[in-house]
Amino acid sequence: MTTGEYGEGSVHESVGAYALGILDDAEATAFEAHLAGCEWCAAELDALAGMEPMLAALKEFPGPAAQPLRPVPPGLTEGLVNEVAAQRARRRRRTTYLVAAAAALIIGGPAVAVVATSSDTGTHQSAQVNPTNPAEDAFAHMTQKVSATDPTTGTTATVGTEAKAWGTHTVLELKNVKGPLKCSLIAVGKNGDKETVTSWAVPAWGYGIEDSPHTSARYPLYVHGGTAMNRDQIDHFEVRTFDGKALVDVPA
Repeated sequence: MTTGEYGEGSVHESVGAYALGILDDAEATAFEAHLAGCEWCAAELDALAGMEPMLAALKEFPGPAAQPLRPVPPGLTEGLVNEVAAQRARRRRRTTYLVAAAAALIIGGPAVAVVATSSDTGTHQSAQVNPTNPAEDAFAHMTQKVSATDPTTGTTATVGTEAKAWGTHTVLELKNVKGPLKCSLIAVGKNGDKETVTSWAVPAWGYGIEDSPHTSARYPLYVHGGTAMNRDQIDHFEVRTFDGKALVDVPA
């Protein structure tokens, strides 16, 4: 790249190195700040990134491209450099898109949303089930559901099941349970085998408590998981705390 009117050592010379991806983090950050206000560099970067592939295999070649075995026609060396720049710039863009997509999934995760609520005792954070989470959606479409309420704990559980080639998809709707607790849903086979379907935590204010002063606590908890057992192999489901306390059993 020629320096042109900008002079040797100008920041504009970094456009090629930036496209090649050979700047360190500090240099790349500094150049990006410059790029935001420099139309010339932006145009140069677009030109590098937009060139058609000429020698796609070059990006995988381990040796230097500056020592050909036979004479190189005029203009081809520049083309090789531009192709490497274009390929590496596209890789950088793809990585950026993947990171952004992953961040979106994390931020908008399907199972639980954290919201701030207010009460007479002040402001706190509570876990509220997202009404559009996959577990609740799956539960709404399941046709096989069985419910039970434990007379001692008062906890109500409804288990929906769906046969799969790999076993049984299972969704739990849990009501009238207070925490703090850590719990598991366990599938118990007719032969006595047990498999943990899924686990979760219950906040102090609980789930599925209709008269709770905490808005989020009035909604049931929906969680889902799977067991390798076929549906006809399951005898019942158990909702247990991590320390072994039984909250409710539900027949299959």
